[in-house]
Amino acid sequence: MTDESKAAAVRKRGSRGRRRKPRDRRKKVLVVSAWTAASVAVLGGTALGVVYYKLNGNIKGVDINAALGTDRPRDIDNGSQDILVLGSDSRSGKNAKYGKDEGAARSDTAMIVHVYKGHKKASVVSIPRDTLISRPECATEDGRTDPGGQRQMFNTAYEVGGPACAVKTVEKMSGIRMDHYVEVDFTGFKKLIDTLGGVDITTKKAIRDKDSHLDLDAGTHTLDGEQALGLVRTRHGVGDGSDLGRIQLQQAFIKALLDQVKDVGLFSSWDKLYNLANDATSAITTDSDLNDVKSLASFAGGLKGIGAGDMKMVTMPIQYDPADPNRVLPLEEADQEVWDALRADKPIPKSATDKSAGDKGAVGSVVSSD
Repeated sequence: MTDESKAAAVRKRGSRGRRRKPRDRRKKVLVVSAWTAASVAVLGGTALGVVYYKLNGNIKGVDINAALGTDRPRDIDNGSQDILVLGSDSRSGKNAKYGKDEGAARSDTAMIVHVYKGHKKASVVSIPRDTLISRPECATEDGRTDPGGQRQMFNTAYEVGGPACAVKTVEKMSGIRMDHYVEVDFTGFKKLIDTLGGVDITTKKAIRDKDSHLDLDAGTHTLDGEQALGLVRTRHGVGDGSDLGRIQLQQAFIKALLDQVKDVGLFSSWDKLYNLANDATSAITTDSDLNDVKSLASFAGGLKGIGAGDMKMVTMPIQYDPADPNRVLPLEEADQEVWDALRADKPIPKSATDKSAGDKGAVGSVVSSD
């Protein structure tokens, strides 16, 4: 054996015998919930194999592409991304303490997150759960077909056909193809906030809502997971008691949460970083393109430059339904302005929301991030 071949053999044996050092590439945890787009936290970088597979096993995936096939808007490749973020109101399992389990979940919170080309800014459009829409035909989870129909509440799409029907309904409404899907549930959200150490919120007025277990005096609070969940769920403690007030609270909370993530010192403790990643990956369901740690971390790394000040948040333009004050209707022309802007990767024009009932509440005078 020549000297050169001996050296090569030594190098080969050495590569098998040594454990590779973890890379020093650290990516921030991203929270997209749905509640917050927040709603979702993700650990990036390389970890020990056992940790990687543990986190991978936490994530639940849904193959939206296979479920919807070709019945979707054209995928516009302009560098932007559109993500549907849902918060599920399931009362099964550990969520039972938040209400009666009626056998099906609905989308308690729904947001379209549009990330602009360059991934430095984003727009978020909240869709009121009580919006009456034309719901498309959807496959049900037991193999049947639901025919859809006129004047259907938006959140029933998730109830009859799960994530795929929710995505299909949003795409039919907007004409925009969703690149990704992220869903967060009650208990996962609560645990995630506790692991973060809470979120700072200032209430300018007292908020009392026994239904959402929220009881806050006016002043600055560090909300724990239970209180944060109460805040994003309350609809009777602020405004006119409708879903519109709750949406504005959710938007204020998301901005506070994004600010909090920047200052939480994630890399000061391996245990804290791991616990946060474990909680986050356990809390979410994603589309199949994101349902592994590597893909999720890559996705999160592309969004880490977007802070609260880089995010414009609006409610889909709506009006109260004259036939039912507990329901709202789309303002079709204004809605089209919103969808056209996002499709063209442009800012949402102020004119699109000027006449909407969705952004006229008094929540801004009740709560703010601190």
